[in-house]
Amino acid sequence: MNSTLLDLLRTVDTPTVCNAIEVVQGKRGFDAFTRGTMLASAPEEGAIVGYARTAQIAAVAPPTDPADAVRARRMAYYRYMAESPDPAIAVVEDVDFPHAIGAYWGEINTTVHKGFGLSGALTNGVMRDLGDLPKGFPVIAGSIGPSHGFVHVRAIDCPVEIFGLRISPGDLVHADRHGALVVPRDVLPALAAAIRTLLDTERLVLGPARQEGFDFEAFQQAWEAFEKARV
Repeated sequence: MNSTLLDLLRTVDTPTVCNAIEVVQGKRGFDAFTRGTMLASAPEEGAIVGYARTAQIAAVAPPTDPADAVRARRMAYYRYMAESPDPAIAVVEDVDFPHAIGAYWGEINTTVHKGFGLSGALTNGVMRDLGDLPKGFPVIAGSIGPSHGFVHVRAIDCPVEIFGLRISPGDLVHADRHGALVVPRDVLPALAAAIRTLLDTERLVLGPARQEGFDFEAFQQAWEAFEKARV
């Protein structure tokens, strides 16, 4: 992915990318996106974009492995995250979902991951310390809670599922307050042009609709032009 496309993806929301993928594919039906309502720690900061660095955690019950094994897995996790490609996003499945209680994403952990150079985090689990999280590292999470519970790493560099979306290590993820999607690799060469085309097409309706005196006749003309231009 070139820097021009990366910069563009960071400026548009996830619904726009979802629609643009369908423009490239020439049909409706793209379905590699999350289902349900997710929460954004910093919706004003816009989208997070990056290649998935994946892991699984749990927190409802204490780990059953020996303490040395738990610590070794934790350090392996942080090494894995620290060695992420640029750009990258932490994608962490809480296997306790939908009964997740352990806030893995608080002030310390988000600051550490930001320091490693990751763009943000996507999880079906819990976040906390709202107001104290570092700027420039948005978290898209399943819930908010006060406790870390018995949170511990269960697996690293593995396929995960976040709100119905299957994500593999290395998948290109785009996420914001609407949820997340996986960008198919085969659409990347045409995606920037599709996003620009989509934005131009939407202006065919939005421009007239924002003008004084907009009425049904003006809408009908705008919609006809819009339908000719869209998928």
